[in-house]
Amino acid sequence: MKRLFILAGLLAGLVPVAAAGPELVNGILAVVNRTIITEKEAREFIEPALIALQRQPGVTAQIYNERARDIYKDGLGQLIERQLMLDDFKTAGYSFPESIIEDFVQDRIRERYGDRVKLIKTLEAQNTTYEQFRTDIRDQFIVEQMRLKNVSSAVIISPFKIETYYKEHPEDFKLPDQIRLRMIELRKRDGGDPEAVRRLAREILGKLEGGAKFAEMASVYSEGSQRREGGDLGWVNKSALRKEFVDATNTLKPGKHTGVIETPDACFLLYVEEVKSAQLRPLVEVRDEIEKTLLAQEQTRLQKKYVERLKSKAFVRYF
Repeated sequence: MKRLFILAGLLAGLVPVAAAGPELVNGILAVVNRTIITEKEAREFIEPALIALQRQPGVTAQIYNERARDIYKDGLGQLIERQLMLDDFKTAGYSFPESIIEDFVQDRIRERYGDRVKLIKTLEAQNTTYEQFRTDIRDQFIVEQMRLKNVSSAVIISPFKIETYYKEHPEDFKLPDQIRLRMIELRKRDGGDPEAVRRLAREILGKLEGGAKFAEMASVYSEGSQRREGGDLGWVNKSALRKEFVDATNTLKPGKHTGVIETPDACFLLYVEEVKSAQLRPLVEVRDEIEKTLLAQEQTRLQKKYVERLKSKAFVRYF
């Protein structure tokens, strides 16, 4: 009950967590063995995710609070898992040369801040110290290494697993009907003369029927973003095309163009380069995708198993 009350305070008013921080008591959320996880730690950990959520378009107060609760729950779980792995590192008697840790810290500084001067200014604004920053980065390094040792290094994806997944998930690798088009777009403008646009479209159509190359006409006349590429739209799914475009190209063979297609906003001419019917992508093309999917699934399973093993030997208490 207490945790729900704390969360309500964190999420109130659709404001970033950090804004409410100074007004909240820094209470205890959980204890992992001998380490305390506080409200302040949880707020700082989930703050980036909450800010990103807040900036998403169309997020209402209700949606924000619902998703923020999931972020909070997941964030607290991650903090507990991290501490379990840090304790496992200590219990196992592992250690790293300080030079390795320092290299890792410097890499993080370059990646996130560019240089130490900008880092120090950022830390001062966040009311934290370089020593705390270094400790946090050191802990991240240790957690990554423990995850690598106990999870990633244990994953092997065999060719048989890949082939089996491919056979059992054909819908994942189906390509819909596709068409490669070139387009000439002539826009109607507010206050302009739509009849002049129609006349120009008919004039271009006459040149095409007289043997002019579509790509050249598109380069000269089209007002679309693909003008420089001769109006080339590349491969597109038929299902993603405007209905007028689908109707006009459905019966056309490669090498043929449509007549003038008029819509309220523009006049168009289309040229069919190539057509592909719905098909199953070959295994050789999707093998790497499948391997990544299976790798992620197996890592998730092993990570859960590893954390459950650590929890079975640890003292974890929520408040």
